[in-house]
Amino acid sequence: MQLWLYKEQTPTYLTVKLHCEEHSSYTYVGDLNEEEIKKLLLQFDPTIDTQKNLKLLSYYGYLHLFILNK
Repeated sequence: MQLWLYKEQTPTYLTVKLHCEEHSSYTYVGDLNEEEIKKLLLQFDPTIDTQKNLKLLSYYGYLHLFILNK
């Protein structure tokens, strides 16, 4: 699956937006398989449910994550 990534980080949270279609302000990540996408998601939050979020990304074509810094 081809992915484009937008990431914004502040002292209190991290916003990650993944899209399967090209967006001008997003960075191209590459053509990733399921395992590579799961590893990418775990880099942002080690407690994330990778299977559920991978299904959402596949179904909708995008995934927005809002992760609070601990």
